[in-house]
Amino acid sequence: MSASTMSPIVELPRFAATAAWADRIIHAGLVYQMDGSVCRAIAVRNGEIVALATHPDELEGLIGPHTLVTEARDLTLLPAFCDAHEHLIEAAKNEARVPVGDAHSIADFLTLVRTAVAAARGDEWVLTAMAWHESQLAERRLPTRAELDSASPTRPMLARRGGHLAVANSAALAATGVTASTPDPPGGSIGRDGAGEPNGVLEGSEVYRVFALVPAPSRETLVDGLRVASAQYAALGVGAIREAMISVPELGAYQTASESGRLSVRARPMIRVPDNIGVDAAVSLVEGLGMHSGFGNDWLRVWGLKFVLDGGVEGGALEQPYANDATRVGHLIWDVDEMFAVCRAGVAQGWRIATHAAGDRALRAALDVYERVIADAGGLDPGTLVIEHALLSDQAQRARAVQLGVPVTVQHALLWNMASEMLTTWGPERTARVNPIDAWLTEGAVLAAGTDMARPFNPLTNVWGMVTRGTRAAGIQGRDHAIDRATALELSTVGGARLDREFPRRGVLGVGSLADIVAYPEDPFTADIDRLADMTPAFTIVGGRAMFDPDGRLSPRP
Repeated sequence: MSASTMSPIVELPRFAATAAWADRIIHAGLVYQMDGSVCRAIAVRNGEIVALATHPDELEGLIGPHTLVTEARDLTLLPAFCDAHEHLIEAAKNEARVPVGDAHSIADFLTLVRTAVAAARGDEWVLTAMAWHESQLAERRLPTRAELDSASPTRPMLARRGGHLAVANSAALAATGVTASTPDPPGGSIGRDGAGEPNGVLEGSEVYRVFALVPAPSRETLVDGLRVASAQYAALGVGAIREAMISVPELGAYQTASESGRLSVRARPMIRVPDNIGVDAAVSLVEGLGMHSGFGNDWLRVWGLKFVLDGGVEGGALEQPYANDATRVGHLIWDVDEMFAVCRAGVAQGWRIATHAAGDRALRAALDVYERVIADAGGLDPGTLVIEHALLSDQAQRARAVQLGVPVTVQHALLWNMASEMLTTWGPERTARVNPIDAWLTEGAVLAAGTDMARPFNPLTNVWGMVTRGTRAAGIQGRDHAIDRATALELSTVGGARLDREFPRRGVLGVGSLADIVAYPEDPFTADIDRLADMTPAFTIVGGRAMFDPDGRLSPRP
């Protein structure tokens, strides 16, 4: 697949003079519309694209007394990126947490924790930001419970790494009731030392259980975090995010941020259905939400429900044992019969459903549930049920997903970030076939690309990774599964808009599309691949508004 083979969406219009002035006209070096067409000038009115032209002079009739004309003939424009799976709400929470992503050693990590402990008040917990990984530390390991105790001897503290693993100090374990006699919960584990005592490492469903006991941040804290974090995403060329998992109260924070103009990117949230409340309570939760998929507006629209079926690299449910522990195959967090009952209730209420399935056994279980839901409903529109990640898959599973009309979101950023850990836990052979995007596409799947990093992550680094299969610390993994650059860019723009059922209003630059635009000093389609990963925008526009404009190029000119 390449840009030149995409189906046309609009024809480039020719405009005569009209009294309906544009709010903004941009003269560019090149504009990729992502429908196989290119142009060199764009007119925007009321947040939408109203005209495109192959020559700037063709839009002169739309220039009125208040039209802003931006000269960007040295820049290349694309639709702003649509991240199909990202945790903006966690990035927002990270703004108020210990910034251990800046640590380069265990000593650095503990120094940052001690600073936060000294500043904490009352019964406040100390929480680290999620966006860190042990591979960034000189020791290349997690901090231990004893080390966290040395930095926070009496105050509960949790160092959560990503969505599926955390390390707790002794005070946090005591506060949440974790002792030597606490059994591993279904779908999770409690790490133990040689004497059977908890070593502080929590994995899978135990992470969610423990974090549910931690005092939640205030709405205003979340709203301000969304303001800061969403601006950081816009600065990397992102125009829309499919928010991978929130609670109902967090949806309220999103609404406040949107209504007060503090969101710099569009958001399409998924509401998590907890696995540990029982099937009756989960069904009641779904049926009592009082809305369904699609509720909202162009800035904030609820995408659907979210289920988490297995863990991450440490707890992903695999068909074959882990490479470093022949007794482990990971775990399923949901009982599949209970998940079916809740999913059936969800689709009956008009909800779309997405399921986290990292391992190949989890993917098989998710497809089993989806097949039952589709049969029970007498058929569902393609894209009603979606798989998140499918890090490991085989040809039969991919064929099932295609046959069932189940799209998949793919995140090379996970391989980029965690390849070293995958090599240890899953082994080289499985690591090399993580995210086989080429196979999915060849076999007819509908895909959309995201990052899943819980922090601002350059979408062009993700594109670079899909093209090269490069990683942060483990070299190239699975070169045979690389895809071409045009396809990677399409999955990162058109792909997300299709998954949100908002194409061609989003994801392309066509007449009638929302004016979500990113500009680069170099052409991302042709720039040297070794520079692509570090390229950043000259400006980003979302809904016709300048969301990132460090050089003032979008400001009014004298």
